[in-house]
Amino acid sequence: MNLNNKTILEKANAAITEGDHEGFLSFCTEDTEWIFVGDKTLKGKEAVRQYMAIAYMEAPKFIVENLIAEGEFVTALGKISMKNEEGKMVDYLYCDVWRFHNGKMAELKAFVIENVLK
Repeated sequence: MNLNNKTILEKANAAITEGDHEGFLSFCTEDTEWIFVGDKTLKGKEAVRQYMAIAYMEAPKFIVENLIAEGEFVTALGKISMKNEEGKMVDYLYCDVWRFHNGKMAELKAFVIENVLK
């Protein structure tokens, strides 16, 4: 199956909303790197798996407002709601810049801020 990068990201995001972490991870390279700008960096699929097990204990709810694809990059802009450490639902605005390599998500630069101006 030869999918374009935008379609791959849409399928990966659908897996997340269904709580299918392994389905999502199947779209990532083994050495995928996630950079949460100003916060932390996750290196490798196992680090992402461990992060998702905690951060996505309950599947996040998100709205992708724009997907912009160019070459090996896909940028997603939107809103996401997920529970924080105290179990309270928090709304965020995000801009994810994904780099693809051979049809897999190889790198993420995530710019995420709490949406305090709802």
